[in-house]
Parts: sequence; structure tokens; C-alpha cells
Amino acid sequence: MEQVDGATRCFSEVVVGDSDSLEKKTAAIRLAGPSKLQVIADFDATLTRYWIDGRRGQSSHGLLQQANPEYNVKRQKLFEYYHPLEFNPTIPRNEKTKLMEEWWEKTHGLLIEGGLTYDAIKNSVASAMIAFREGVVELFEFLEERDVPILIFSAGLADIIEEVLRQKLHRSFKNVRIVSNRMVFNQHGYLVSFKGKTIHSLNKNEHALDMAAPLHDQLGEVDAPIDENASIKKRTNVLLLGDHIGDLGMSDGLNYETRISVGFLNDNIESSLDSYRKAFDVVYLKDAPMSGVVKLVSQLCPSESG
Repeated sequence: MEQVDGATRCFSEVVVGDSDSLEKKTAAIRLAGPSKLQVIADFDATLTRYWIDGRRGQSSHGLLQQANPEYNVKRQKLFEYYHPLEFNPTIPRNEKTKLMEEWWEKTHGLLIEGGLTYDAIKNSVASAMIAFREGVVELFEFLEERDVPILIFSAGLADIIEEVLRQKLHRSFKNVRIVSNRMVFNQHGYLVSFKGKTIHSLNKNEHALDMAAPLHDQLGEVDAPIDENASIKKRTNVLLLGDHIGDLGMSDGLNYETRISVGFLNDNIESSLDSYRKAFDVVYLKDAPMSGVVKLVSQLCPSESG
């Protein structure tokens, strides 16, 4: 694989910090076979593109527009207050966790109070500047054919992510599950509550797996029994995809044997590359397509053993 030329600051698309380690991990996962593999992926700026037509793409949470614009302003004010606290290194983790719970609960409360409807979600997604990386469909199809589960971890809203998948990919995948905050709508299509515990930026990991549900094809579809959690936890090899170093925590709670981590470094490349190269096994730069990951999974699950 190509490496970065540090002397000239000429960044290639992919950087591997320790190629020997990556080769050993690849061989171990390939030997164990697809039945031992699961893929854990962040959603925003990992599966989706960071830049769209030269502008910053929207996040699944940021694209949501309520019918009453007053509530969009209120949610933005919460963002402006809490977001700096999320990345403040001086706040102890237990205190920061309480702040994140507070932020998410207040935001969810505003969505309910503001009368959010499922139609508003559909319209928000239709007009949003959000798109998947090239190669995501190919990746999902390859893994679906080999019965490898994909867990999409997000501190956002499962219903929005599902709507983005429906509108942008125009199909569903039986192996995709979303670990995120799921909404409950009444018969008139209004949001009335959220299911289970709140998943926020500091607890989106395999401990939250019990929140996961199979991808819904339609609004209001009933969750299938989650008796496959045990079988997912038996899949002790992991391919993890993320765009922040904190995303490496998504595999917390899983006693994995081998993990290959792939980081997408979309911006601030020069200042962040060194830390990303140390943290991830493979780093893709400049909002790269998913084709490199498709090539990697084809090495992990070659056709003769698929």
C-alpha cells in the first residue's frame, strides 16, 4: 500500500502505520472465516461523505428540520452550549457523560414538544445535503452475500438513518442493524417517546447492542426478536470503521480476538495524521471512497471460503 511522504507533505489516499501487524491481522481473520466476522461502522462522515460539491455534508442529526423553526433554533443553542463541552479535555469522563445525557435528553424533549412528525423526517432527508461514499452499496452487498452482520453505531437517530438509507440507497440489507436512538410515533405520525436507554457520543459501543434492531423497511414495523445478539457476540473478529479516534471505543464490550480498525481522516490532515496513523490500522485520507475497504473485505473473506 502507498505510504505518506512526510518529507514533502504529499499525502496519498491511504496510510498504514504498521504493515506487518495489518498482514497478521488480515491472515488471522481470513483463517477464521466470515462466520467469525462482524463489521462495526460509525455513520456520519464514515459511511457518508464529508464533503459534497465543495461544501460540508450534513450529519443525520443536523439535517432534521422541524415544522416549527423555533425548535430548530432551540436545538442549535443546545449544540452551541454542549458541543464544546463534549471535546473539552479538562472535564472528567463521568462528569462529561452526565452532560451528554443532559444534552441528548433535552434535545429529544424538544423534538417531542415541537411536534416532530415522520413526514418531517422524510422531507428533511429529501432536501438534505447528505450522500454515501462511493462503494458503500458494494461493501454492504459483499457482506450480505457472506452473512456478515454490519452494526451501524450512531449517537443520532435510528429513524433518520433508516430514511437516509431508503432514500439514498433505494434498498434494504438483511445484515444491517442500527445501534442508535429509536423513536416511537403515535397513529397520527407524531413523535411521542424514545425506546430504551439514550445512546450518546460517550456510550455508543457493544454494551448498547441490546438497543439494536434489524433495519426497518417501513415506518412502524415491529422489531424482530433480538435473539441474535448472542450470535453476534460470538463473532470475535471485528472490522471497525470510524472517522474519529473515539470511534475505536465502539468495540468496547466485545471480547474480540482480532480487530482491524479503519479510520477516515477527512479534514485537518496535516495536524491529525500522526495520531490517526498510531490509532488505526489503516487510514484513508481526503474523504476517500469506500473502494479500499471493499478490497480489504475481499481479502478477509475470499471467494473460495465465502
